[in-house]
Amino acid sequence: MTAEVKREAKTKVSSKNQITLPVAALREANVGPGDVLRVEVVEDGVFRLVRHRDPWWDLFEEAAGSDLGITTREELEEMRDEWDR
Repeated sequence: MTAEVKREAKTKVSSKNQITLPVAALREANVGPGDVLRVEVVEDGVFRLVRHRDPWWDLFEEAAGSDLGITTREELEEMRDEWDR
């Protein structure tokens, strides 16, 4: 199944293999700073970027009503960083 293209824009791959995504495309896809994107190769010359859902964030959202003392995603990330130490 191929997703319908809503809007088209161009970008160029830099010498460091980096690209800049157009702001309008990011807004339309509801993607913003801090989001992690998974890169899927569809076929030769075709990529799909998919927002990666963090399973830890899913658990946090499920427990949002409980008394964890966490109120933001940033606080959850800080706790995860502490666990990695």
